[in-house]
Amino acid sequence: MLIPVIIAGGVGSRLWPLSRASRPKQFADFPGLGGTLFQETLGRLEGLEGAAAPVVVCGREHEFLAAEQLRGIGLETSGAARMLLEPCGRGTAPAVALAALRASADSILLVLPADHIITKPEAFHAAVAKGLPLAKDGKLVTFGITPAEPETGYGYIERGSKLGGGAYAVADFTEKPDEETARRYLKSKKYFWNSGMFLFGARRYLQELQQFAPKMLAVCRKALNGDSINEDLFASCPADSVDYAVMEKTADGVVIRLDAGWSDLGSWDAVWRTRWEGDNGDDTDTANTLGTAYYKDAHDSYIYAGSRLVAALGVEDLVIVETADAVLVADRYRSQEVKDIVAELQKDGREEAWAHPLVHRPWGSYESLAAGEGYQVKHITVNPGAALSLQKHARRAERWTVIEGRARVTCDDEEFVLAPGESASIPLGSKHRLENPGDGPLRVIEVQTGDYFGEDDIVRYEDRYGRV
Repeated sequence: MLIPVIIAGGVGSRLWPLSRASRPKQFADFPGLGGTLFQETLGRLEGLEGAAAPVVVCGREHEFLAAEQLRGIGLETSGAARMLLEPCGRGTAPAVALAALRASADSILLVLPADHIITKPEAFHAAVAKGLPLAKDGKLVTFGITPAEPETGYGYIERGSKLGGGAYAVADFTEKPDEETARRYLKSKKYFWNSGMFLFGARRYLQELQQFAPKMLAVCRKALNGDSINEDLFASCPADSVDYAVMEKTADGVVIRLDAGWSDLGSWDAVWRTRWEGDNGDDTDTANTLGTAYYKDAHDSYIYAGSRLVAALGVEDLVIVETADAVLVADRYRSQEVKDIVAELQKDGREEAWAHPLVHRPWGSYESLAAGEGYQVKHITVNPGAALSLQKHARRAERWTVIEGRARVTCDDEEFVLAPGESASIPLGSKHRLENPGDGPLRVIEVQTGDYFGEDDIVRYEDRYGRV
């Protein structure tokens, strides 16, 4: 059985401000994809011969975000996909160990990061088909990308002896080299970019982990109970990647050439080079990727207009990314260093480093529109048939105005329905709930008044999602 394992952890700080800890790049809406990178990764499994339902490994804090995106493409978690929720991130090696332990011993695991793009899925399927016999024979297969330039943001794999069918023994792994070394690798034609995708038997991976990282395997065994992972035990697990923990040490590593239009979208420069929209063959064209962007004499630049008009004049080699609460302007060739800006924001305690204006909840989402002394305004979207918890606040009152759909409102002992344009006030200290009884989205403008608006000012009495 071939089991795709989708690794959906990580933050993607180099793609800030679109990607943040609360909504990392794999779950963000990239223009031109028709979905998210996470959904695109799952979508490329269609037509992959012999593939079973995927296993998604992601952080517990992203459970509802991932589940909603699975529902968005028809993969309900109860049947067409299974989720393993890590209580904390410990790297890809423990994440894959959890999936291997959960799978049957004779399964073959196809490990795929959720934040990559592949524009030629047929070539990807063909490479997996080449690797399956090797994986069944006990080899640990990875996929190498033919380098197009001396990229310093990728790891490299040196190929060894030729095994046939585009497969080679792995001679060596090298982490992100300096530019001089990367140029030497490119000239030698003996190196691939490391894609971070793997194909191997579940039993075989666990055997290698037992040899090279026995403590990691022991902790994963103890922490896993069905689909549940013990937080205290898993927090003690050594953190490492599949590359470091196994692939760099095994004697059975194999690399298969993959020419499938791959990119890990690891920086805004990589996004610019992919250019899903606006590519007319002119290398100086600037992609208007989202929203409204006007430009004149803007060359080799990337503009992302997320929430308002962005205009650029006479610029070159720039990345301009605008979201509702932050703007990034950077030299495109230094876009790998955006993570350093994020580190400074975190050091200063800036909420923009990790929080996103659009916050997903199991019932839908909310977006902060405005805030000031004594007030906060939110745009709330409640999914069909969903409901917020029955709750109360100690330090704020609320007023709800429906702008789309119909809302069922509970306020203390009273229950009533609001139509578009109608409003209701929720006094401070009242038990209340907002529900969507319809089959379309419910959209509400919420105005909060008080002296504190933190999410911790919630006392829950009933909740469909186990949050009481």
